[in-house]
Amino acid sequence: MPKKLVLIDGNSIAFKAFYALYQSMDRFVNSQGLHTSAIFGFNRMLDKVLETEKPTNVLVAFDAGKTTFRTKMYDDYKGGRSKTPTELSEQFPHLKDLLTARGIKSYDLPDYEADDIIGTMARKAEQSGDYKVVVVTGDRDLTQLTSDKTTVQVSKKGVTELETYTPKYVEEKLGVKPDQIIEIKGLRGDNSDNYPGVQKVGEKTALKLIQEYGTIDNLYDNLDKVSGKKLKEHLVEDKDKAMLARTLATINRDAPITIGLEDVIYDGDDSDKLIAFYESMNFKSFLEDVEDSKQVSTPIEYTTLTEDNLSELSQFTDEVSVHVEMDGDNYHTAEIVGFALGSGDKWYASNNADLLISPEVKSILESESISKNVFDVKKTVVLLNRVGIELANVDFDMLLVSYLLNTSNNSNDVATLAKTYGYRNVKTDEEVYGKGAKRSIPVDKPEFLAHLVHKVSAIDQLHDKMFEQLEEHNQTKLYREIEIKLAFVLAKMEIAGIKVSPDKLEQMGSKFKERLSELELEIFNQAGEEFNIGSPKQLGKILFEKMKLPVIKKTKTGYSTSVDVLEKLAPDAPIVQYILDYRQLSKLLSTYVDGLLKVIHKDDSKVHTRYLQTLTATGRLSSVDPNLQNIPVRTEEGKRIREAFVPSQPGWQMFSSDYSQIELRVLASVTGDKNMQAAFKAGEDIHAETARRIFHLDSNEDVTPNLRRQAKAVNFGIVYGISSYGLANNTGISRKQAAEFIDRYFEEYPGVKKYTEDIVKFARENGYVETVSNRRRYLPDINSKSFNLRSFAERTAMNTPIQGSAADIIKIAMIRMDEALKAMKTKMLLQVHDELIFEVPDDELEEVQQLIPKIMDSAFKLEVPLKVESHYGKTWFDAK
Repeated sequence: MPKKLVLIDGNSIAFKAFYALYQSMDRFVNSQGLHTSAIFGFNRMLDKVLETEKPTNVLVAFDAGKTTFRTKMYDDYKGGRSKTPTELSEQFPHLKDLLTARGIKSYDLPDYEADDIIGTMARKAEQSGDYKVVVVTGDRDLTQLTSDKTTVQVSKKGVTELETYTPKYVEEKLGVKPDQIIEIKGLRGDNSDNYPGVQKVGEKTALKLIQEYGTIDNLYDNLDKVSGKKLKEHLVEDKDKAMLARTLATINRDAPITIGLEDVIYDGDDSDKLIAFYESMNFKSFLEDVEDSKQVSTPIEYTTLTEDNLSELSQFTDEVSVHVEMDGDNYHTAEIVGFALGSGDKWYASNNADLLISPEVKSILESESISKNVFDVKKTVVLLNRVGIELANVDFDMLLVSYLLNTSNNSNDVATLAKTYGYRNVKTDEEVYGKGAKRSIPVDKPEFLAHLVHKVSAIDQLHDKMFEQLEEHNQTKLYREIEIKLAFVLAKMEIAGIKVSPDKLEQMGSKFKERLSELELEIFNQAGEEFNIGSPKQLGKILFEKMKLPVIKKTKTGYSTSVDVLEKLAPDAPIVQYILDYRQLSKLLSTYVDGLLKVIHKDDSKVHTRYLQTLTATGRLSSVDPNLQNIPVRTEEGKRIREAFVPSQPGWQMFSSDYSQIELRVLASVTGDKNMQAAFKAGEDIHAETARRIFHLDSNEDVTPNLRRQAKAVNFGIVYGISSYGLANNTGISRKQAAEFIDRYFEEYPGVKKYTEDIVKFARENGYVETVSNRRRYLPDINSKSFNLRSFAERTAMNTPIQGSAADIIKIAMIRMDEALKAMKTKMLLQVHDELIFEVPDDELEEVQQLIPKIMDSAFKLEVPLKVESHYGKTWFDAK
């Protein structure tokens, strides 16, 4: 059976891949900010060629540089080409890494081009007599290599659609034999490679002459037979150019290469390297393909834990990895169905949750001397608390560490995260349990316990590797002093819950329903008919066809009835305001009245939210089941929802402490702006002070509410990198005025302007930005060619260190608060952005009024003072 050598023109295929995906290039950026479009397209070509050709030998040839023997012959060879885009040039080193992972040799040779390497290797293969040769390129010049043993495949559309050239096809397509291609180029030259041929001789004339005379040499031997006086003159004048052009066009098939056919034997992919490479490039589709073909499933030996062998757990005295499995998403209510624990090569697993509370297991979990490694410490703490276990001395939380290393690596599946760090001997829950309606945990089958052991082993195996990366990122302190401690604080808050009065909610619900009926009648009266107010299609017909209101925006399915559209129509059409009120009240009723009533726990009349610690890119916490951070504050009805949140005991108060303008204080500190810092240090109203500065008011002149509102919009807008267009929209002023305000703002606060410039520069150079606690956010689009993507990344670069640092500060305050309240009855219940909510017994109220603001004020040392505003009352509403 003949061998097959595939030779790939690395540079031309990379260029083709890059430009084929040019329009969608901004999608091809990995989490480190590297553009990957050429690598992705090149790999698609590899997949197709390797599958189709099934080669025994493969080589990818690259150009060694711009200087070659051809540039020595002709200085301006390829001189007209534009500079390679940095988005492409940055990919070449990684492209070679891809080839290594695919088990493919790459090669370049000083003073020679990739074409010459390919031509020389093809000749060696042909002369050996054992090989068929396939050349893959984006450059039709290589079709000169076509022979009875060598075919040349030229990419047509993108890089995966290839046109195959054989000697016969070359003659049919080009009208000459393969060895005559260089003769054509000698006569007409080559614009792309920037060398001339004979003046006034183009493609058609060159083809006609070579078809008639065969070669340039024979043409000049028979010049007297050539018709056309001018053509003869040009041929005579430019003979040297023709000879040079032919030489430049001729692929050197005797280049001094240092590799042979035995050096490019192809044995297939190096799966481990390839998976790691795909992971680093964020190539999910390729990753799935290779993982499907190489599913690692090395069995791990374990012992099924029973009451009879519990004594064996005494061997664990220093460190143990633990995983507790539940059936469901909400760990406050989901059933515990099994657990696994162990270390090194000693593993135990059980589907009997009752064994968790056996003295042997419980003592390990509660031990202060045995360190524990887990996946999602907060979930584990809450689950174990439900069976009376207080988890202690957790060293490693795989989920938290992964999130800190890269905020996009926050999957709740052990296997998904493990694969990100190169560990694949664990399946996803979906692979084992199924998904959706088909999901079923086979607790009574051996594969269930095996799955738990593989999970806990992954945690154990990645402990050192992930901690090393954390140290490299200078984030160990962030993890140990903030995030892991906060997880325990949040668990305690979630377990405590917050009491909600169902009677109060039901009273509100009745009032809301009554008001909704009134609004419905008003809307029907004004419309002149009844219709489904919740249907955008029916509402659109009423407003824009029947009532002839001006159409502001259309959608694919009809008229837009979005909030922004209705708000523009409301001043001139009373029905629209009624519709807005109806929508708002309907949401309050369904989401916050009925929604909260559904999640009040029957045993303690409380709601137990879950805080998502690893969701947001800035480090801010989120709240779900229910979301208690999203209760409306702008409308009176929305605010009233807080009346249902009450202390858990009589004689107690709800107590709220809120950081005042924390993001602007962080901005003043981080930027070092002296004017902004002076205003905060003097206790000034920062928005009024900004108004005085940008509107050039005297110090004793009163700032009107409207001017303060506009200044406030600028203050907060600057933090988010607002444009003049955005500011104009937010404030109702003209775009020109908005631009003037922003310019004046930067004149008055030059430190802020310098910060915005410096932080964007840092992001461009490093691919990420950081908070005061070294929390990173990667910005893959910061150097994007797309204006929109790049602009968004720049705004994110400006905002993240500010918003993220504010999040860090309140987290530090919560940790210190938890410590300070240990000896007291007062409980910290909720965190809502910059606000902390407590329940306080009356006899501790006086102490708490001093203690809580003091701890929050001193949580982090800024260049300006932190300010905390506190209130209390019988309900959360009263405390606000």
